[in-house]
Amino acid sequence: AGIFGTTPYWSAGEETIVLGIRLPRVILGALVGASLALAGAALQSLFRNPMADPFILGISSGAALGASLVFVYGLSVAFTIYSIPVMAFIFGLGTLFLVYNVARVGNLIPINTLLLSGVAISALFSACNSFVMFTAGHNLNAIMFWTMGSLSGRGWDYVWVMLPFTLAGIAVMITLTRQLNAMMFGEESAQYLGINVERLKKILLIVTAIITSAAVSVSGIIGFVGLIIPHIVRLVTGPDHRVVVPVCVFAGALFIVLADMFARVVIAPTELPLGILTALCGAPFFLYLLRSKRGEL
Repeated sequence: AGIFGTTPYWSAGEETIVLGIRLPRVILGALVGASLALAGAALQSLFRNPMADPFILGISSGAALGASLVFVYGLSVAFTIYSIPVMAFIFGLGTLFLVYNVARVGNLIPINTLLLSGVAISALFSACNSFVMFTAGHNLNAIMFWTMGSLSGRGWDYVWVMLPFTLAGIAVMITLTRQLNAMMFGEESAQYLGINVERLKKILLIVTAIITSAAVSVSGIIGFVGLIIPHIVRLVTGPDHRVVVPVCVFAGALFIVLADMFARVVIAPTELPLGILTALCGAPFFLYLLRSKRGEL
């Protein structure tokens, strides 16, 4: 008997494909897309710049370095299938900690210094990752495929890893929507409205780092989602974060699910890495932003 006592008209093999392979992949894609779009919305509000995205602080470079070390040197083998996600997550958070401490001036976090610190640390970790890849030998292809971003082969285990981080990030961001609206008028104006700006910065950085590190750890590097989605959402809904945050979650999830479906079929039977597809979509959009916002950047 099948579900609700009915006789199924599909085979056991088809059920395994749908419930064991396709469904977790779709759900994981939705979680990753929602997290990256949410992180992008948070950082664009923090920097008050539509060019900001979750990877601007070097989190992706740090996570990629952690994953590469597992591939090449077998670090953290005690975690078995979780070796790569765990190390990528740890290195991603470690990158934020490093960027934060480099940028911090007393108890203050200057935004421009934070941005420059992220760029510098990202370049450093990218160089380290290039060295690891240079010594990778037969593991080079595995590293390259992981860094290109993909949901291939991800099962329910990865969904359960990602789910709590995404839900927690959404919950925190929803509680901060009014404060994010105040930040649109500048830090001084937000302070006059009673917002603890430095505390808000720290919360946004921590939430962004956690959900971005979690997303990168299970999917590899899928760029431009946090750049494209929040900007398009603001164009459609306006700047009110009470609307922007939930719509970004939905739009980011939908974008990655659809992009992953397209990546599976565009050059079938070979699967196009998801990160390549999002870059092909995101790079022209980035150039459009660069040209249209020249006077504001």
